[in-house]
Amino acid sequence: MSPDDPDNPKTWSRPYRWYVTMLSAVLVLNATFASSAPSGIVPQLMEKFTFGTEVATLTIALFVAGYCVGPLLWGPLSEQYGRKPVFILSFFAYTCFQVGCALSPNTASILIFRFLGGTFAAAPLANSGAVMSDVWDADTRGKAMALFSLAPFAGPTLGPTVSGFMAVAGVSWRWVFWLLALFAGTCLFFIVVTLPETYAPVILMKRAKRLRKETGDNRYWAPLERNKMTFTQRLKHVLARPFIILFREPMLMAVTLYMSFIYGVVYLLFEAYPIVFTRGHHFNAGISGLMFLPIFIGAVLAVITYLVVFNPRYKRAIEEFAPHPVPPEYRLELCVYAAPIYTISFFWFGWTSYPWISYWAPLMAGFPMGFAIIWLFLGLFNYTIDVYLFVAASALSSMTVVRSLFGAGFPLFSTQMYETLNPRWASTLLGCLALIMTPIPFVLRKYGARVRRRSKYAPTGNLPTKPPAKEKGAGAA
Repeated sequence: MSPDDPDNPKTWSRPYRWYVTMLSAVLVLNATFASSAPSGIVPQLMEKFTFGTEVATLTIALFVAGYCVGPLLWGPLSEQYGRKPVFILSFFAYTCFQVGCALSPNTASILIFRFLGGTFAAAPLANSGAVMSDVWDADTRGKAMALFSLAPFAGPTLGPTVSGFMAVAGVSWRWVFWLLALFAGTCLFFIVVTLPETYAPVILMKRAKRLRKETGDNRYWAPLERNKMTFTQRLKHVLARPFIILFREPMLMAVTLYMSFIYGVVYLLFEAYPIVFTRGHHFNAGISGLMFLPIFIGAVLAVITYLVVFNPRYKRAIEEFAPHPVPPEYRLELCVYAAPIYTISFFWFGWTSYPWISYWAPLMAGFPMGFAIIWLFLGLFNYTIDVYLFVAASALSSMTVVRSLFGAGFPLFSTQMYETLNPRWASTLLGCLALIMTPIPFVLRKYGARVRRRSKYAPTGNLPTKPPAKEKGAGAA
């Protein structure tokens, strides 16, 4: 599709593309908000269904476990049938499963509906980022991704606040799920009415079908129509390829491990914060939910700082390296600053969590944590895309599945860990694990170019590591 083609999503008006970007971000916000929403009504669920804390935790863990299945399904389907049909199908089913949760009569039903809801809610996690790539050029995509990156972390931090205050107000636990169903249904309405198809190969396929119908000439065809794979080939492409790349690429394994740990800790905090603030400082569920807000505020400030400071610097690097692309290692500058901040935030939170210390001390530890999470996410995510380019979708797919496994698994042991070790030593353990992973961006920034040259899947191995003008100057000297 040519750059000046009126059907090309990149030629649409900027306000319209920003609307599509914001709608895509809201879809992700919807899914991640739903993942943590039950944390504020856990006591009500335990009373209604007479299960223990471990089973109550499954209402969050199983939803996130659905994220492991969803990306493997919705990503490839969107590349065959388009973004919009996948969004419509998944959000319709997702809305129905939220209604199912609201009407659940027993433990089995609510757990099954939560898992299925997470599987269908994973569609925007897999495809909203692809929509960004569909509608923006490389220069503006950085800004769009920075704003978009708030959604995966804003949702989990807002969920406990909303459900906590609903519980304090005496609202039935069922209304939390009715709220999720209304939110999902509203998003479904906007998808059907306002979201266009953004995937260029599918747009071309529709154009070819229209021309064949209007002219009766069968010579019109689109590449996607002739790119037919057998079921076995598609199964290998969808399920095997992402993990083949993951296990053959040390860089991708390191980045995936770090991002998965970060993601798992976000969901671990839904069990750790109530121990510190509800039990330790005797806050009710609503006020305890507010304790997550510094994480969100830190994330917002991180995005603003990125747009004001780092994005202009990256644009200058684009000009300096032209006509070559900027080396992927430039993306890791954010992570070099964020990794130590992220590690320090655990020790800050842990050793100020005594009940006799003001709650403001552990509360404010969330600010640097949220700030560092966004910078690490932006740096490592963009680094992965820049390194793997043509197989970036498969690399990100494997990363999403592993990350979701961590997100589903960490809450299952977090309560026991914080009760057994106490919040000080449990947080210290997390801080030590974060400290072990802190060198990852430093090592990749220094040695990444050498590793890329040996990679089978990274087509960026022979790029210049310094701006051409500087290399010429060094040669002349």
